[in-house]
Amino acid sequence: MAKIQWQGGALLAPVPVALVTCADGERQNVFTVAWTGIVNTAPPKTYISVRPSRWSYELIRRSGVFAINLTTQNLVRAADYCGVHTGAKVNKLERCGLATEPAVAIACPILSDSPLALECRVTDVIPLGSHEMFLADIVAVDVEDSLLDGAGKLHLERAGLAAYAHGDYYELGKKLGSFGFAVSKKKKRPPAAPGARQSRLRAESAKPRAHQEGGKPRRKG
Repeated sequence: MAKIQWQGGALLAPVPVALVTCADGERQNVFTVAWTGIVNTAPPKTYISVRPSRWSYELIRRSGVFAINLTTQNLVRAADYCGVHTGAKVNKLERCGLATEPAVAIACPILSDSPLALECRVTDVIPLGSHEMFLADIVAVDVEDSLLDGAGKLHLERAGLAAYAHGDYYELGKKLGSFGFAVSKKKKRPPAAPGARQSRLRAESAKPRAHQEGGKPRRKG
């Protein structure tokens, strides 16, 4: 497949549509970020990269906490609005009708309508250029109970999560496989019991043919 070369650019896709909530005392805000992800498993760590010019940057810098709220198809319009308006001029939580509730481990609200929220405590602030990275520990996870089955297993595929790719929003759709499916071995069929093959062949031979017992003759084409 032929390719052309461009200069380096931020063209990774798809990326999350994350609604980040933050607070500094009475001041609360929600804003949209795409530059986020997991950077470590144990301890669980994540990050968000934020322009220092954004109003939420100072809130997080002062409080040292934030929450990443996963976005569903029903929250995409709010996510788009929160990505183009500043909390310095408008109360986006009220304008978008986003209900909140207190987080359990940090002094920050989470979105009631988000199916899953990561409560985060900042450990490092790393200047990168246009953005600064808030590296954080994930200190708690808030999960909508309807996404759990009877055994307590999480089924996040039921949430209708959204993704962002080169200027457009998408709802996650068709399942292509599960982790490890490329290397998993196919289950072998158990060996047939002694005499089973002969019994099957006898049963097949006992079936009426098309020209017997009133069967219709086969057409030659």
